[in-house]
Amino acid sequence: MTTYLEFIQQNEERDGVRFSWNVWPSSRLEATRMVVPVAALFTPLKERLDLPPIQYEPVLCSRTTCRAVLNPLCQVDYRAKLWACNFCYQRNQFPPTYAGISELNQPILRGPQMPLIFLYVVDTCMEDEDLQALKESMQMSLSLLPPTALVGLITFGRMVQVHELGCEGISKSYVFRGTKDLTAKQLQCTFPNTGARIMMFIGGPATQGPGMVVGDELKTPIRSWHDIEKDNAKYVKKGTKHFEALANRAATTGHVIDIYACALDQTGLLEMKCCPNLTGGYMVMGDSFNTSLFKQTFQRVFTKDMHGQFKMGFGGTLEIKTSREIKVSGAIGPCVSLNSKGPCVSENEIGTGGTCQWKICGLSPTTTLAIYFEVVNQHNAPIPQGGRGAIQFVTQYQHSSGQRRIRVTTIARNWADAQTQIQSIAASFDQEAAAILMARLAIYRAETEEGPDVLRWLDRQLIRLCQKFGEYHKDDPSSFRFSETFSLYPQFMFHLRRSPFLQVFNNSPDESSYYRHHFMRQDLTQSLIMIQPILYAYSFSGPPEPVLLDSSSILADRILLMDTFFQILIYHGETIAQWRKSGYQDMPEYENFRHLLQAPVDDAQEILHSRFPMPRYIDTEHGGSQARFLLSKVNPSQTHNNMYAWGQESGAPILTDDVSLQVFMDHLKKLAVSSAA
Repeated sequence: MTTYLEFIQQNEERDGVRFSWNVWPSSRLEATRMVVPVAALFTPLKERLDLPPIQYEPVLCSRTTCRAVLNPLCQVDYRAKLWACNFCYQRNQFPPTYAGISELNQPILRGPQMPLIFLYVVDTCMEDEDLQALKESMQMSLSLLPPTALVGLITFGRMVQVHELGCEGISKSYVFRGTKDLTAKQLQCTFPNTGARIMMFIGGPATQGPGMVVGDELKTPIRSWHDIEKDNAKYVKKGTKHFEALANRAATTGHVIDIYACALDQTGLLEMKCCPNLTGGYMVMGDSFNTSLFKQTFQRVFTKDMHGQFKMGFGGTLEIKTSREIKVSGAIGPCVSLNSKGPCVSENEIGTGGTCQWKICGLSPTTTLAIYFEVVNQHNAPIPQGGRGAIQFVTQYQHSSGQRRIRVTTIARNWADAQTQIQSIAASFDQEAAAILMARLAIYRAETEEGPDVLRWLDRQLIRLCQKFGEYHKDDPSSFRFSETFSLYPQFMFHLRRSPFLQVFNNSPDESSYYRHHFMRQDLTQSLIMIQPILYAYSFSGPPEPVLLDSSSILADRILLMDTFFQILIYHGETIAQWRKSGYQDMPEYENFRHLLQAPVDDAQEILHSRFPMPRYIDTEHGGSQARFLLSKVNPSQTHNNMYAWGQESGAPILTDDVSLQVFMDHLKKLAVSSAA
């Protein structure tokens, strides 16, 4: 019999879906008491080798308010050629085309194919070296485009130039003033509602026009979080409003906006973030266009699958259909609402709600949305024993081959009465998915609420979850026990509270926008790494092994490899660093030391070659200035305050006043078991 863990992994591999709960409470009242909502992480274009496209239209339910797609959960009467919809229970006839369907006899193929459109928008106000490197990267990308692709070029400095690329022997362009905001009607309109990728390359902040983020004078620094909190950033509101209008225009017509910002200072990502966030575009931040970090990241945008097609989808829409007992509250991710009201739309909105359809202009195999649901079944209307709730995800998009495709994912989960079957609901908890779903909610709130308020909300939810599912005696913290399915959840929340997604201290507004952008679109595995980085240890005492993200793991005779998603860091302990400086690795008798030094480098290269965007690579050692990246992430179980209570070989003390995970857990247990709570 498969365990819940195996069941969850199989479902993720097959359907691209991870639910917070895999058995659902059967009434609205009980669902609200679960603290973590019934929600799912859904990856619409989850890669599957065993999923060839079928070249005919899907069969839809005949009821106009339903229109669900025929799926394996429907009951089929093969004799009468009928099928019953598992959402509205309507009995439907199979279309006549199904009578003699075969490999050679297929219904009409789906709609006409559209060419791919790539528009390069280039900031020319940058150093010559940077501009030359950018030109080379753009030429590289042009060589990867299919011959049928349409390409456009816009350059901008003080003026905006729209280049006419088809002119032979002459350079021709249309010039616009950079200070003027033009409407769509004032410009020639071509290819609306067609998949297009607008790639913007910027080398500095806008200093004029409706989207300006800083003045012309160099003595005036660009806004910081402190300026924004004190309402002292005079361009932020106007600039953000301008880019939001642009983002909505692009989203309405189905165009993707990517931003590649390379500069040593901020470029205005805070104001521009809605452009990639609402259109499913990429946001890449670097120091220069002449670095391998930008060059390799940009090259990976054009990665192809085994059939030689780009791993990208355009102009997508996601529609969700649910069975009667459950409704959709909303979505959080790179999408905009299509304002489609229907019987399965909840009145309680979470994220982008009030709809059962969303537009996702840009899709990749890892693009993941968080979808939140509300159980609406009343307490006094019990669901029959063995009843199942069903949800259907219908994703329509333009494939990179130009073909329109529909991908349908239908899932079902059991209902359970929370009063009599609370154990089966608790056993179905997916703590990894729940942590990411709650983190997305917290980050979504952080965009409009004060930071401390968001942390308090997160703490309250955690305390309530401990009170609901923990085992304890009142007012006795030492008696508190959490079952295995919940045991890692508080740890995830501890690291989330300390993460750059919720803590803006030491980060610029652009950096915060960049980190949040990637968290809101990545799949579960990558999101978990962002919250709680992975730490591997390399030593002479055995093979490489994962170790606790804790200061006790930092030992003198160890090399550590830390993956935070955004950074890959190799840290050499004090003894290892001294041996390396002495050049032992170059002596033939210390060949094993050379192999030890090389092992984490090889593992780091493997991650660097596959990750998008390419992480920053840091090689540091004990006492090195960049060791701060490691020290800021580990749990400070040993600090300068308690270092003398530990043995000599127990790890490195961290100079911080932050509480450790142990103190956090002790405090959490105390609050959870308190009769006053």
